Amino acid sequence: MYETISVETNGGIQTIFLDRPEAMNTFSETMMEELIDAYTKAGEDDDVQVIIVTGKGRAFCAGMDLSQGDDVFTSTESFDDFRDTGGRVSLAVYRLNKPVIAAINGAAVGIGITMTLPMDIRIAAPAAKVGFIFGQRGIGPEAASGYFLPRIVGHAKALEWVYTGRIFRADAEKDSGLFQYIDDDPYARAVQLAEEMIGNTSPVSRAFSRQLFYSMLGSDHPEESHLAESKFLHWISDSQDVKEGIASFKEKRPAEFPMRAGELPDFFTEKKGAGV
Repeated sequence: MYETISVETNGGIQTIFLDRPEAMNTFSETMMEELIDAYTKAGEDDDVQVIIVTGKGRAFCAGMDLSQGDDVFTSTESFDDFRDTGGRVSLAVYRLNKPVIAAINGAAVGIGITMTLPMDIRIAAPAAKVGFIFGQRGIGPEAASGYFLPRIVGHAKALEWVYTGRIFRADAEKDSGLFQYIDDDPYARAVQLAEEMIGNTSPVSRAFSRQLFYSMLGSDHPEESHLAESKFLHWISDSQDVKEGIASFKEKRPAEFPMRAGELPDFFTEKKGAGV
């Protein structure tokens, strides 16, 4: 079905593999189109509860595919119409209504690391080489990293990495906030986390929490969060999920929540720019 990625689903966990191991999973326009398609379908599929993204072979994604020459960053689109390929992928992840985990099994540089910034959890192998290397190629930040990276690690650390173009081992920046976990087997740890999510919390609760936390990043006042939370609690309070959550607690058994993420109304006004 796809040329540059592959997809497997098991027990509510969908794994999207960047699948060009012979080219260290380098990013191309085809990969962009296929990732957006896979994310869109995963978001619409209520059987998919958690998404994991990882790489086949020894790399996660070693950046942009430069094999086509020095015109790789050029476009025939107009100045006003052009949207960078990485940013279109990042926005597809941002719009999802379910958790997304990056299992960074190897090198993740350029778009290889910026594509993970809108994901909720990043788990990296200790020796994975990571770098925000735009300046080394004469370009600037992409994939909406100007929005995500400073929010994750702070402005000073983000600018240090971008100014220097430094490539570092993941374990050398384990306290930066970029990675939640450093693990010898990032994929196994990601599956463990995904199973914990599915086993403990409801899909609707996870979907609302993701919407809420991202929406509140630009909030000016805590009352905005209070109002959104109140609307959700009013809507969900008499639902089958809440009845099941209370019953399972009283009966000392795991909950089996019947509702799915797709049932969640949009309690937020999504802001999108032209062409995304």
